[in-house]
Amino acid sequence: MRPDRLNPLFAETAGLKGVGPQMAKPLDKLGLLRVKDLAYHLPDRFVQRRVVANLDEATVGENIVIALTPNDYRSSAGRGPFRVLAADAAGNVVSLTFFGRNGGWAKKQLPLGETRWIAGRLDQYGQMLQIVHPDHVSEETAGLGQICEPIYPLSEGLTQGRLGALVQQGLAALTDLPEWIEPNLLEREKWPAWRDALLAAHEDENKPARERLAYDELLANSLALMLVKNANRAQRGTPLQGDGRLRAKLSLPFGLTGAQKRSIAEVEGDLAQAAPMLRLLQGDVGSGKTVVALESMLIAVEAGAQAALLAPTEILARQHHATLSKMLSGTGVEIALLTGRDKGKARESILMGLMDGSIDIVVGTHAIFQDAVSYKHLAMVVIDEQHRFGVGQRLMLTQKGKRTPHCLAMTATPIPRTLTLAQYGEMEVSKLDEMPPGRQAIDTRVVAIERMGDVVEAVSRHLAGGGQAYWVCPMVRESETDDLAAAEARYAELRDHFGEQDVVLVHGQLRPEVKDAAMERFARGEAKLLVATTVIEVGVDVPNSNLMVIEQAERFGLAQLHQLRGRVGRGTEKSTCLLLRGGGLSETARERLSLMRETQDGFRLAEEDLRLRGGGELLGTKQSGDTPFRVATLEQIQRLLPVAHDDARLLIERDGGLTGERGEAARVLLYLFERDWGVQLLRGG
Repeated sequence: MRPDRLNPLFAETAGLKGVGPQMAKPLDKLGLLRVKDLAYHLPDRFVQRRVVANLDEATVGENIVIALTPNDYRSSAGRGPFRVLAADAAGNVVSLTFFGRNGGWAKKQLPLGETRWIAGRLDQYGQMLQIVHPDHVSEETAGLGQICEPIYPLSEGLTQGRLGALVQQGLAALTDLPEWIEPNLLEREKWPAWRDALLAAHEDENKPARERLAYDELLANSLALMLVKNANRAQRGTPLQGDGRLRAKLSLPFGLTGAQKRSIAEVEGDLAQAAPMLRLLQGDVGSGKTVVALESMLIAVEAGAQAALLAPTEILARQHHATLSKMLSGTGVEIALLTGRDKGKARESILMGLMDGSIDIVVGTHAIFQDAVSYKHLAMVVIDEQHRFGVGQRLMLTQKGKRTPHCLAMTATPIPRTLTLAQYGEMEVSKLDEMPPGRQAIDTRVVAIERMGDVVEAVSRHLAGGGQAYWVCPMVRESETDDLAAAEARYAELRDHFGEQDVVLVHGQLRPEVKDAAMERFARGEAKLLVATTVIEVGVDVPNSNLMVIEQAERFGLAQLHQLRGRVGRGTEKSTCLLLRGGGLSETARERLSLMRETQDGFRLAEEDLRLRGGGELLGTKQSGDTPFRVATLEQIQRLLPVAHDDARLLIERDGGLTGERGEAARVLLYLFERDWGVQLLRGG
């Protein structure tokens, strides 16, 4: 149970003063659903203002606070701005300029002849000094907000003023919490207490406060993952030892690489233990993870148990089932596919087979773990595209067997060393860092968007020769502010060019059944060109498709570009990836595109991506909401995570779990950061 002292922080923001139904939507968009979210919604930056007696003391481009007296109103023709001319104490004139509003509001705020305190940025337009949309207008300096003002990330429908007021309500709900940081570390780093740190982080660029808040988050994560690891070791699994008879009969397309053999041996060693395996298999696109998964599942089947493979989408589950069935032909192993779509007798028969043990391996979506599904002896679970499932979900999945099943998680997203600990700290890691023989390098070229006509012609020749192609766009619908090529608009143009039968569209806002139907038409070769947003990033395997066009490639992160490129190059034919770039590339975008041309090593690209993004998004994970961290920047993760990891281990090993004074404080920390699945693993937790 969450400690009572945290309840005020978990109260919904909908109950706060000034939050009506209209404001709920933008708050939801920013993830500000509870009071705690507001307290942790830290400013992006601060505006530092200087109080000046007159305009002669100020410089253009500076944020100032000044007393001004309005003396004239000027309306512009058409949609031009409304100007209030005002003088300072020395008689200098400045224009207070308002766009898009009628003059009524400005006249009310700035009556002629009455002095007002103005806060804003001083600019110059022609010969005239101006302040466009003053940040604050007040009869006295006390009404001007802070001289150092926080600037918060916003969403449409919120202003800085309204969000700032809500954040203040959130901060007012903070109480003192027990200290969970090791006293010597706290003293050495000169970090403030938790509540003081949160208050200070909203007041100015307070480095120690930000550091402390980042460390809290990293400690909570490390602690929770370590508890999972320990709880897993304490559980009883089923030791599995295969005799190799089924694996010897496999019909594999090519010999195993050294990396595959090494990974299979690591899995085999884990499966022989009584403690359930918890291992992550990291492999680049096309490195042969499926074969490692199959060999691992066959060890379980040889030992008289059942295995399950969980995929994040139905289309991926079908694809895995088809691939594995082909490899298993001639082994006598029974493999079944179970998805949410299966109904009636077919479903009944699969459920019976799982219950009586006649089905050895089942492949499917979450449907394979529903309450209605029972297994005779499930001892091994493979989770594909690991990053789609949180730790909490993984724990739920592994509770299906009589004893805890062994778990092998797979991801095709190469993860930089720094982040492996942050995201998968509870797992052992195997790496596939070699490509199977016969995989050809993908010819990657960067093409200017102005050559769109040439690209369409190249696609035309490719399709005419019997090939298939992907065309990836960065957005679904054009918005007024974006000049991005929208998937829907591009689809309409390409459909007009190639004909309705040959082109299909897939994006995240389509209903799942519509999306699946389009993907299946493409996979069967009935459609030749698939226009899509990044939803095809993971797991579509169409060997006949060996041309990929990525539009506005400079908008994507390196890891994402690499994932998308990995959709081609799966057959025996030479594959090509065309990166269409817009004009005016930033230095980073230029470097990204040249790296894509230079290498196809996903692990190297992941490290480079991290370097180029700096403290920004991790691996494009912010795009999918996947990063476990809200406060910690990349630089802080790299520097503080090892310290947090060691501290968490000390806390568990020296303090025997989470007992004692600091242990109790650490429980509060886990609940605060919603890593409470860690607490629940403790006996009596």
